[in-house]
Amino acid sequence: MRDDHEAAPFDLDRKLLRRALERAALGYDKAAFLHREVGNRLLERLNLIKRQPETIVDVGCGTGAITAALMKKYRKARVIGLDLAPALVKKACKQAPWLRTLHGAVAEPEALPLPSASCDLVFSHFALPWCLDLDRVFAEFQRVLKPGGGLLFSTLGPDTLIELRRSWAAADGYNHINAFLDMHDIGDALMRARLAEPVMDVERLTLTYSNVGGLMRDLKALGAGNFTFGRARGLTGKGRLRAMQAAYELFRRPDGLLPVSCEVVYGHAWGSIQNRSRLRGDGAAVFPLEQLHRHGRENR
Repeated sequence: MRDDHEAAPFDLDRKLLRRALERAALGYDKAAFLHREVGNRLLERLNLIKRQPETIVDVGCGTGAITAALMKKYRKARVIGLDLAPALVKKACKQAPWLRTLHGAVAEPEALPLPSASCDLVFSHFALPWCLDLDRVFAEFQRVLKPGGGLLFSTLGPDTLIELRRSWAAADGYNHINAFLDMHDIGDALMRARLAEPVMDVERLTLTYSNVGGLMRDLKALGAGNFTFGRARGLTGKGRLRAMQAAYELFRRPDGLLPVSCEVVYGHAWGSIQNRSRLRGDGAAVFPLEQLHRHGRENR
């Protein structure tokens, strides 16, 4: 991990992030309405994957609301929940009593505590916004996938919180919002990780608040604070806060509400064809029959 002198402005202080998520566990669910809505939409996309996975890892299981629905969909599967904060996973285990956890449940997506080729499905809902090095993350997802395994994830694009980002920019020159990665950059990272047949799409949702204070309280309740190394150190002065609030007022809609933009990015892919094949002694590649059947149906 880089220290403060080596870190880039949008690199994240992982220790601060973990502590914030730990504190947020108690009131997380009350503020997680976007998380639940997008999580349910992500679950619906599992209907595209016809196979019944035996082992699933939920990377970023949070408090387990979506994990419980995942377990209900695949009742016979072994579901492993991982997150950055033990308090979140402890709460997840209450919502989903059959959830499996490993190594105290504290796990970085860049270093999963799982054997190679051990999972039929990698499911990750809103964990990637906290990961700037997607090459490492997707390499790990590729590593733990079994031959023919599937990856399904959701994350946030750069237009997320764009009103708040612009309002803070009018108040000072520090970072206040994370650097969310573009859909095309995410797709390129999937290709570099040699994950097969990646499919990406984006959906734009708008939340509304009566005032900026409500948005700031919800972000704090979610543990979604400003953990970039380019943030201002110390407390934010009242003058800068008032300047940000005044700038945000320029976005107020005719109905009297303030918009909050959310650019939701969805993606799915498969373990690479190379990893799903094996070589015979004469050097010929051998593919599982079910894989050929699946590709044949898709190409009709």
